[in-house]
This record gives sequence, structure tokens and C-alpha cells, in this order.
Amino acid sequence: MSKLWGGRFKGKLDARIDALNRSYPFDCRLAQQDVAGSLAWARALRRAEILKAKDLKAIEKGLRVVAKEFAEGRFEEQPSDEDIHTAVERRLTELAGDVGRRLHTGRSRNDQVATDFLLWLKDAIDEAGEGIRAMQRALIEAAERAGDIVIPAYTHLQRAQPVLYAHHLLAYVEMLDRDFARFCGARERADVLPLGCGASNGTSVPVDRKELAADLGFAAVARNSMDAVGSRDAALEFLGAATIAMTHLSRLGEEVVLWASAEFGFVTLGDQVSTGSSLLPQKRNPDGAELARGKAGRVLGDFVTLVTALKGIPLAYNKDLQEDKEATFDAFDTLVGTCAAMTATVAGLGFNADRCAAALSRGHLLAVDIADYLVAKGVPFRTAHGVVGQLVRAAEENDCDVSQLDLPTMQSIAPEIESDVHGFLTVPASVKRRAAIGGTAPKRVRAELKRWAKKLA
Repeated sequence: MSKLWGGRFKGKLDARIDALNRSYPFDCRLAQQDVAGSLAWARALRRAEILKAKDLKAIEKGLRVVAKEFAEGRFEEQPSDEDIHTAVERRLTELAGDVGRRLHTGRSRNDQVATDFLLWLKDAIDEAGEGIRAMQRALIEAAERAGDIVIPAYTHLQRAQPVLYAHHLLAYVEMLDRDFARFCGARERADVLPLGCGASNGTSVPVDRKELAADLGFAAVARNSMDAVGSRDAALEFLGAATIAMTHLSRLGEEVVLWASAEFGFVTLGDQVSTGSSLLPQKRNPDGAELARGKAGRVLGDFVTLVTALKGIPLAYNKDLQEDKEATFDAFDTLVGTCAAMTATVAGLGFNADRCAAALSRGHLLAVDIADYLVAKGVPFRTAHGVVGQLVRAAEENDCDVSQLDLPTMQSIAPEIESDVHGFLTVPASVKRRAAIGGTAPKRVRAELKRWAKKLA
């Protein structure tokens, strides 16, 4: 069996063009989806009385054999297999005889590949979503282990204010939840059947596309044939969601790298998520976290590959669209693998409470609390802000934290300060005061942990 399109050609395709054109090495990943779409199409042809009952039976039997061969790794690729569609039809014809040539009636590879790809994408989105949920659960468990440990919150990578470690970890749970929602939205918009749209203008075969959609598990049918075969929005949206999710994993990876360093020492990585050095025997390297940073750029590159391929092509189908699969497959594999590795990394975090506590003693983390104290004494906030700046300068001159200044020094700059100030300026009191929704107060964080545990149960 030669090319599916070779009837009008006399000359042989140049091997160099054939090599570039051939997509079977990567779109063979769509084998099961191609068989499923072909089975549904054969049934639709039978309902439209294009196929006889015996022909449908032979096609169904042959396609099930093809599916089994792929599932068991026994499918024998041939040089003539330009793509997965050619391969499946070629093998079907070998098994079922000439009746296999009837399967493609009224169908184009354009609507066929769009259908296969969407079937694959829906499953891929589900798997990606499961990985994100597992990552969220690992973060929640880590936050519960962290308990009431407090660390400095950073802005500009400068110490800012005290924050519960659990609150910091829950920030990533929120990020990942938005990622999950983006994938859910992408899946909903991918749940539209292209099959039956032909090469570009629809099919002349009187198939019932709504029945076809129900047979393949699609929620709706595409309403415009040119859009159906010429669009790759679903893949592009998946890549966009994957890029954002990988960005979040990259940011978490960067923080793990910092926290696990000797300079921070906030966490210790378990043996199961660390690697060593070929030269330096003392090393415990956070390779999983570092690779999460690196692979985020890879997925962004996949997104750029597809959006660049799409931006300049006219409707409907163009061969440029063949670039959709390698980029999407790579992004999916990278996202799922990275998510799993980071889930393991977070599950293996051990928290060093003493190092976390030591980090709170420097950096003037309670400076804003002094301003709050002065506001409570009737000082306008902008005035209080300036006064605290002077107190910080005095503390630096005395080589101490601003919360450690003695009362006479404080009063020389801010007469409104009284003897109760040092009871106000404690880390537990500071975090406890941040009790509004979204704050780091322990009772608020505990409520959030309970809410998330219930949501993700």
C-alpha cells in the first residue's frame, strides 16, 4: 500500500521531502485514538448505509487487532507508513482485505488527525490535572508538618516580615489551583468533535455527527468545518496552561534550592530526593528542584513553537500544523514528570525549626509592627513610617535589630512609645495580628489547611 494521496502523481517523492514530511515516528503515539476514531467513523458509515453490516464487522474486527498490536508493542511499522493514519489503514487492509479501503469514505486526514489529537488532549489534560492535585496535597501535608514554624517573608529577596512557613507553602497551593482551573477550562473547550468536517468544507456523507460525537465521548460537534480542521486552539491552550504551571513549579523549585542551601538552612532534603557530587562527597544537591527551573523554559519553548507556527497560516489545514504534536507531547511529558518529581521533593522536606527561628532575629522584621503600634497611639501612618525609618537607622548604628532597641533610645526618636512596646514587638504577636482573610495568623492558616484538605479529599 503506497501513499494515501498518490493517485495523481507519476514521479516518486524525493527522499529528503519524504523524511521531513513523515510524521509516523511521533504521531504513532495517537494509535489508540486513531483506532477509536476509525471505529466510530465505521459505525457512522453503517448508520448512514454506506457500509454493509458484514463490512462493518470485518472493519471492527481488523481495527481491534490493530489496537491490540499497538498496545502490546507488536505493530510492525512499514517504510510506506507516512503517518499513523496511513499505518492503521494499511494494516487494516492487510487484515480485512479490500473492505479496509472503504473506511476512509467521506473522511479526510484533516478532520481525522484533529479528532485523534483532541481525544489524546482530553486524556492528557486529565492526567496533568491529577498531577497538579497530587502536588497540592503534598504541599498541604508539608504545611501541616511545618506547624507554627515562622520564617522571614521576603520581598526583593530582602527580609520583610514574619510569616508562617505553612502560609508560604499554601501560596503555591493557590497557584496550582488556578493551573488546575485553566486545564479544566481547556478541556471543556477541547470537547468538541471535528470528525465529519472533511478536508475543509464538511463531508458529503450523511453521517449523524451528533451520534458520532456521543460515540466518541465528545460533548458537542464543531459548527464550522474550516475552523474545526484549521484550528489548534486546544493544543495552544494546553501549552499555555502547561507553561504557567511549569512557571509555578520553577518558582517553587528556586525556593527549595534557596531553603536547602547552607546560607538559609530552612529545610533538609531527604536522601530519596537528593543527589551527590562525583567529586565532592559532602554535597546534597536538590537536582529535582533545579530541573524544575530548567524545564520550565523547555515548555515555554514548546508554546512558542506552536504559536509561531499558527500565527501566519491561512485557513484551513496547512502542513505547518504537523508541528503541533511534538511540542504538545514534549510539554505534556515534561509537565507530568516535573510535577511528579516536585511532589516527591516536597514530600521529602524536613524543616529545621532552629535555623528558621534564628533567621527572625535580624532584618528588622517587626519594623511595620512598630508603625502599627504608633498608629494605635494616634500617629498618622505616614509620619509613623518616617519615624520607624529613623529607629531602623539607630538600630543599625547599634548593631542590633530594631525590635531590640532599648526603651530610652526608642523614646528619644518617638516619645509616643511606652513600656508596653516590647510586649507588642514579638514574632508570635506579629503573625497573630495578621488575622484578616488571606493573612498569616495561625488560626487563619489552620482554617485554610482544613478548607484545602476538604476540597482535595
